Amino acid sequence: MKKSVFFGALAVVSLTAGFAVAGTLDDVKARGKLNCGVNSGLAGFASEDANGEWKGFDVSICRALAAAVLGDGNAVEFFPTTGKTRFIALASGQVDVLARNTTWTLSADTDLKFDFAGINYYDGQGFMVPKELGVSSAKDLGGATVCIQTGTTNELNLSDFFRANNIRYEPVEIETNAQAQQQYLAGACDVYTTDASGLAATRATFETPGEHVLLPEIISKEPLGPLVRHGDNEWGDVVRWTLNAMIAAEELGITSANISELSAGTNNPEINRLLGTEGTLGQMLGLEPDWAMKALSVSGNYGEVFEKNIGEATPIGLARGLNAQWTDGGLLYSPPFR
Repeated sequence: MKKSVFFGALAVVSLTAGFAVAGTLDDVKARGKLNCGVNSGLAGFASEDANGEWKGFDVSICRALAAAVLGDGNAVEFFPTTGKTRFIALASGQVDVLARNTTWTLSADTDLKFDFAGINYYDGQGFMVPKELGVSSAKDLGGATVCIQTGTTNELNLSDFFRANNIRYEPVEIETNAQAQQQYLAGACDVYTTDASGLAATRATFETPGEHVLLPEIISKEPLGPLVRHGDNEWGDVVRWTLNAMIAAEELGITSANISELSAGTNNPEINRLLGTEGTLGQMLGLEPDWAMKALSVSGNYGEVFEKNIGEATPIGLARGLNAQWTDGGLLYSPPFR
């Protein structure tokens, strides 16, 4: 495992992040465009369609944010990043926000000088193997070759898991999900390990997804969410509360179908505050009163975004699980809009 490469990258990013200048909100407004860092290609989360248009669960956050700030969900330029390049892209100012299945860890939050704006997907690392391998547990992978993306928490988790279980393995280092898929399907590695959502997304693109199985072990906690540069608190507030608006809207019953009607005013004060017909929440954020209405009109509430891009009715086929609202036994919970 090339841990030295990973931690070396952290050191470089840390130094670069120290020079980041606050004021991203003003920069985005002046530029008239949001620069958003996303995955280099992960079905359901962030990928380009046949027309070159970016779509997906993470992409929807970028579009909601652009709508909240600029009033236009299409005023976004997407920057594909890998596990190695994502932090440098954010620290250097190439992107304004990183919305790329990135795990909230202590080192990312402190040593790298970034701030996570919240969690938009609760995940955990898993394993995928060909069904013909006849393996039913990750503990039966002794001597296996394992495709692993470098510069990620997955790389470190893999080492920890096999060391703790005294299992020998051979890492096959790759940089992008596309490379992992190619290597795995070509038989260059017996196993592919990454976040379980990423495995489901990757398997859905296979010609014969039923010939591949996800093993039962989940070996880590991977809270994924958008992040911004440390010290840019005004911008961090905008990103955080745009995500919260999507989560709260689902709980409050605000959907893309009824938002126009509700924005005329309701007898629910929190809905009115969220949609800008009461109070001054938009002003507090440096945005227009209807910032959240614009964001939700583009991407819908959290549940709509989930079901459209990665839900059980899509090829990805993910159940809500931990990503259900707290009222439904999940972990999603937005602070109050007041």
